[in-house]
Amino acid sequence: MDTRRINELFSASYAEARQKFLHAATARGLAVDSYELPLAGAQGETLATDVVLDGPEGVSKLLVVLSGVHGVEGFCGSAVQSGMLRLEGALRPRELEDAATLYVHAVNPYGFSHLRRVTQENVDPNRNFIDFAQPLPVNPGYAEIHDLLLPPEWPPRPEVVAALDAYRERHGARGMQRAIGLGQYAFADGMFFGGLEPTWSNRTFRRILRRYASEARQIGAIDIHTGLGPYGVGERIFASNDNGVLERAARWWGPLTSVHTGSSTSIPMTGPIQYGLFEECPDAEHVGICLEFGTWPNERVMAALRAEHWLHRRGSDDAAQAAAIKRDLKDAFYPEADDWKRMIWEQGSQACLQALRGLQDAGRTTTAVAA
Repeated sequence: MDTRRINELFSASYAEARQKFLHAATARGLAVDSYELPLAGAQGETLATDVVLDGPEGVSKLLVVLSGVHGVEGFCGSAVQSGMLRLEGALRPRELEDAATLYVHAVNPYGFSHLRRVTQENVDPNRNFIDFAQPLPVNPGYAEIHDLLLPPEWPPRPEVVAALDAYRERHGARGMQRAIGLGQYAFADGMFFGGLEPTWSNRTFRRILRRYASEARQIGAIDIHTGLGPYGVGERIFASNDNGVLERAARWWGPLTSVHTGSSTSIPMTGPIQYGLFEECPDAEHVGICLEFGTWPNERVMAALRAEHWLHRRGSDDAAQAAAIKRDLKDAFYPEADDWKRMIWEQGSQACLQALRGLQDAGRTTTAVAA
């Protein structure tokens, strides 16, 4: 695919991304199942999680492709989904006759539209899939640095920077990352807040799975994210509940990293969205990855994320400052550059095709799958 056609897959706003996704489905004659969130978008547009099933209903082999779990990261996943809808039309019915693809577009439409990583409840959806009937997880590391991460003034004063540097010195860079990103349930206005109950996005995703995935016995899953790792590189992070399928996942996608072995740029977290898949489809075998595309150095990404959370928590009377913070957050998770977009499309489409071919071969001895 040439640069112009790749760039056409990407969008400048949630509203535009949604229209491209809907148009790609309509052009294929595929039905769209929309779950509307009763709030206004940033441009006054309808907010919805839109679902398209590409392939027959009730198949035993299903690929689930997610975008926008973290709202502002949705630009990348939406482009891959729209492009795959176009591409799969050339593959069916022969090559993919035994499998279907379920595209779940904008799991967190509020964050996608309003340029927030979190939901309208200020909840990180990837920390929200826990059992709220049990005692909530405790993250003492975050409690220690909450007010340092989101101080009264922005940019932070030198003494705040020094205090965070001292915490990093004591606990190391990985310890700092764990304290911030593990998930916390004590500060509702804070970062990586997991919530006190299931969010709208959580409940809606479970409804979608019950509607479309209940008969699947082999589920492949690709959850598309941005913000960690080298520029444009798609890290394939193993995301299944059964280490017994790790070898199969590696046959599908090649070398994988793991948050549990420390080989990933990410860390273990409480309540990721994959738990929803496991819980709603307990009879299926799950082979999944998080496809994490790098953007800018972690310091730049984290600074942008902190600034946006500070803006949400404290507010600002400086309109120029508020606009700049929003711009910086979008750029941190979505570099609007031709080379980055090409890398995302090439790797994203490859991962989807590898999963579909892997599902076709499920249950049989396979060699490495290449797109």
